[in-house]
Amino acid sequence: MAITIEAVYEEGVLRLSQPIPLAEGTRVEVIVIPSEAKPKVQSAKDILAKIASMPLEGSNDRFSGRDHDSILYPEHDAI
Repeated sequence: MAITIEAVYEEGVLRLSQPIPLAEGTRVEVIVIPSEAKPKVQSAKDILAKIASMPLEGSNDRFSGRDHDSILYPEHDAI
């Protein structure tokens, strides 16, 4: 059972923001990830909107979707 909970580090001790359902003396492993380091969670709607707003091809791109087949299936001399 994994539990995710916020805590504050004060005077060398991690103080949990709320009680957790563990018996006294239960040994646990702790992974510390500072809240500032966690990536902001975005909704699928926001992610899809960001993708939809991206240009399909830039004006300075040397490779375009039109070049797709020539890259994957280059013409070569028959032996």
